[in-house]
Amino acid sequence: MQVFKFGGASVKDAKGVKNLYRILQLYPNTRKVVVVSAMNKMTNLLEEVVGAYFNNPEDLSIKIDGVKEYHLQICAALFDSKHKIHRQINTFTEKIESFLKVNKSENYDFVYDQIVPYGELMSTTIVSEYLRFKKLENTLLDARELIKTDSIYREAKIDWETTENNLKERIQSDKLSLIQGFIASDQWQNTTTLGREGSDYTAGIIAYCLDAEEVLIWKNVDGVLNADPQEFKNTVLLNQISYQEAIELSFYGASVIHPKTIQPLQRKEIPLYVKSFYNPEKKGTSVCERQKIDPLVPCFIVKKELILLSISTMDFSFFVEENISEVFALFHKYQVKVHLIQNSAISFSLCINNKFRKADILIDHLQKKFKVSYNKDVMLYTIRHFDQEAIERIRKNRDVLLEQRTRETVQFVTK
Repeated sequence: MQVFKFGGASVKDAKGVKNLYRILQLYPNTRKVVVVSAMNKMTNLLEEVVGAYFNNPEDLSIKIDGVKEYHLQICAALFDSKHKIHRQINTFTEKIESFLKVNKSENYDFVYDQIVPYGELMSTTIVSEYLRFKKLENTLLDARELIKTDSIYREAKIDWETTENNLKERIQSDKLSLIQGFIASDQWQNTTTLGREGSDYTAGIIAYCLDAEEVLIWKNVDGVLNADPQEFKNTVLLNQISYQEAIELSFYGASVIHPKTIQPLQRKEIPLYVKSFYNPEKKGTSVCERQKIDPLVPCFIVKKELILLSISTMDFSFFVEENISEVFALFHKYQVKVHLIQNSAISFSLCINNKFRKADILIDHLQKKFKVSYNKDVMLYTIRHFDQEAIERIRKNRDVLLEQRTRETVQFVTK
C-alpha cells in the first residue's frame, strides 16, 4: 500500500489534474490511497465566503459564484459540456447556500468547518471523474465518514481507534482509492478540519492506520529545501532528513511538511518522500530513521505577522510556575500557538501567532491580571544547524527585539 498526497498547487488547473494522472501512470500498482487537497487558493476563497456570511452578506452570492466558476472552468477544460461533473459542482455550491440559509450557529469556527471543506470535496470529485474518463478505475471516499475527531473546530484531534477501524473496513487494499485531505467529522457527523494545510497529516493518518509501505507527497518544489525559495536565495535541496529533524523543522514553521504528519509515520517507521510534481523523475527528499540531515547545511525558516508578548506580574514579584500555567491555559482557550518562549525572574516573553484572530481578546484577558507589553507584525527567523555566517545573514540590517539560541538552533524576533 502506498499513500500519495497532492496539494492545491498541484491541482490548481486542468493541466495539473492531467499531470496527476500522468504521475499515477508512472506507479502502475493500484494498491494506493490518493489524498487530494482543495484546488489552488480555493481554501482562501471559501474563507472569504465565511467572512462575507458573517460580515458582508451583500457579497455572499458573489463569493459563492466565484467558487463555482473557478471549478466549472477547470471542468470545461477536462470534460465535454454534457458530463455530469458540471451538475455535481452546481450541487456542491447549492449545498453551501442551503447550509448558510438554515444555519443558526454564531460560532465562526463551526461555520468555517462546514463550508471550507467543500474545496476538498469538489477537487476530489473532479479528479476522480477525470481518472475514470482516462479509464483508471478508482473509488472516491468521503473522509468525513472515515476519519473521526473531537469537536474542536479548525484544530480537531483524531480519534485513532475509530479512524483505524473505519479505514481498514472501507479501503480495499487492491483498489485505487481517492480521499479528501484536511477534513474529518465528529461524533455528531459535523464536519471538522485538521488545521490549515492539514492534507499532509491526512496522508500520515491513513498510512499509519493501514501500515502503508511509504508516503509520497507531491509538491511544486524539488523536495525539502533548506529555506523557502520565495524568501531566500541560493537554496539547497536536502537529500535526506531524519524523522526527528523533520519534526524540528516543521515545528519551527517549515512549510513543506505539515507539523503533525511525521509523528504517526515515525511510530511505524514508514518512510516519507517529498517529490516534485513537475519533475517526478527527480529523487526528491527522503524522511526516514537514518542520517540526521544530508547535506549538513544551515536551514532557514521565517514566520511573519507574529506578536511578541512580554508579560510580568503587576507587583514585579517573581513570574513562577503558577503564573505560567495560568497564561498557557489562556493560550489553549483562545487557540493561540506559541513559537518561542523566554523567561527571566520577573517577566515572560513569547512570540505567538494570530491564526484565528483571537490575539486581541487574549491580550485584553491577560491585562486584567498581568502587566503586558507587545509588538505586532514581528517576524521570527529560525536557523537550524547555524554557523556565524548564517547568523550574520539574518541579523544584517534588521532590528532584533529578542534572540535565543540552543546547541543547534538560533532564533531572532525582528521588526
